[in-house]
Amino acid sequence: MRVTESSSLYDNLDQMTVEELLTGINNEDAKIHVAVQKEIPQIEKLVTQLVERIKSGGRLFYLGAGTSGRLGILDASEIPPTYGMPDGVVIGLIAGGDRAIRKAVEAAEDNIHGGWEDLQKFQVNERDTIVGIAASGGTPYVIGALQDGNNNGLLTACITCNPNSEIAKVAKIAIEPIVGPEFVTGSTRMKAGTAQKMVLNMITTSLMIKLGRVKGNKMVDMQLTNKKLVERGSKMIVDELGIEFEEAKRLLLLHGSVRAVLDNYKKKGQ
Repeated sequence: MRVTESSSLYDNLDQMTVEELLTGINNEDAKIHVAVQKEIPQIEKLVTQLVERIKSGGRLFYLGAGTSGRLGILDASEIPPTYGMPDGVVIGLIAGGDRAIRKAVEAAEDNIHGGWEDLQKFQVNERDTIVGIAASGGTPYVIGALQDGNNNGLLTACITCNPNSEIAKVAKIAIEPIVGPEFVTGSTRMKAGTAQKMVLNMITTSLMIKLGRVKGNKMVDMQLTNKKLVERGSKMIVDELGIEFEEAKRLLLLHGSVRAVLDNYKKKGQ
């Protein structure tokens, strides 16, 4: 039996108090970062290769079904507004298509050819990278895409929460945070999902930093899509240039990004 399907370490959940339930969930969540920490060498291997591949025009594709697919789409969707990257650099795909983001599409994950068929819409090539996300490690939609990716010269990787899984045997780089049984037996939206989200955060955050999308510790290329982000950007400029807030805000709205303001200021100062 897969670890993610094994029985919870807690019994009689329906008889617990709310405090007992919350404490039990929290105790299990405390195990996640330890499992992810053990996978840092594998994550590093992936990110190191991704940096050069993205620089050469490659793209990063996340593939998954259910919760795993939704997590990939979430991570991909946050890259353009956070780091100012074009929409087509990090792409999330889910078995069953966009309608599966909100509602399960029956049997979509069982189509072993489905993942590669979805990738063909993007005319993938050997510069691209596929990261299959599957808590169980046995999702046909993902496994098939990785197999075809290997056969066509793409870099493949996986994120799974079961040891010795089929997906790990197929992927060139296997990231396997083994978080143990779920608090509610088999509910991989919990610990497994959290572990996957943590790994995704690590991959794209470190990737964007190494691609030059962060200056110091600030998101200087973020899109100014709302008042909060304009305020944040203005404060970044104040901190960097030592000017008044209103002037920083004026410059930000004039130039369109924190980076553009800083670059323009430096040119004037030269």
